Amino acid sequence: MGEKSRQFQVLASEAAACIRCPAMCERTAVLSHLNGPIEARVMFIGEAPGRKGGDRTHVPFSGDQSGRNFERFLTSINLQRSDIFITSAALCNPRTATGANRRPAALELRNCSDFLRRTIALVDPSVIVTLGMVALDALRSLQYHELNLRKDAGKIRRWNGRLLVPLYHPSPQVLITSRNEKAQLRDYRVVARAIRRVGLRLDAGLVPPMERTTPPSKSSR
Repeated sequence: MGEKSRQFQVLASEAAACIRCPAMCERTAVLSHLNGPIEARVMFIGEAPGRKGGDRTHVPFSGDQSGRNFERFLTSINLQRSDIFITSAALCNPRTATGANRRPAALELRNCSDFLRRTIALVDPSVIVTLGMVALDALRSLQYHELNLRKDAGKIRRWNGRLLVPLYHPSPQVLITSRNEKAQLRDYRVVARAIRRVGLRLDAGLVPPMERTTPPSKSSR
């Protein structure tokens, strides 16, 4: 096992054992090898695992309608899950007393902020994509920025030495009330542009384009 893999296992184990948030102690932190390759050059950050999604499947953005929307948006730019790392501002599913999803509380986000900071440092992506206001604000607690989702969504920005593309969340409610399908598909084309800007190819598993080699001269043959 490489050092990076070992460090990630330690991080995931710490998250799994975390009891900082009383309301989430019975939840499972969604942070494991199922989040994606730790060598990924592109990282997506969501709000928190959904009750019918990541909390149940242990895979971020899977198993519910938000996950299906997310998968469709990735496919629109030929981006594969196997090429990206996905995490959340809060690693456990926050619920109301009736069992419905709710937004993570400020204290819950603070409790998870060190996990997010260490995950970003370990994966070390060239491009970060935030999904929703909570994720964008979570980055502000790590390294200050003045970005606003309404103003900066679907634009390439810089944050902490990386390219950052703030996007709206792919939930059905957001698609209805804030950012429709057509607009979100357009936003994902900006993600593709950011990926190309750091020298990666979407049609080749996010690998850098091969350097052009100069054919040997006749005198060297």
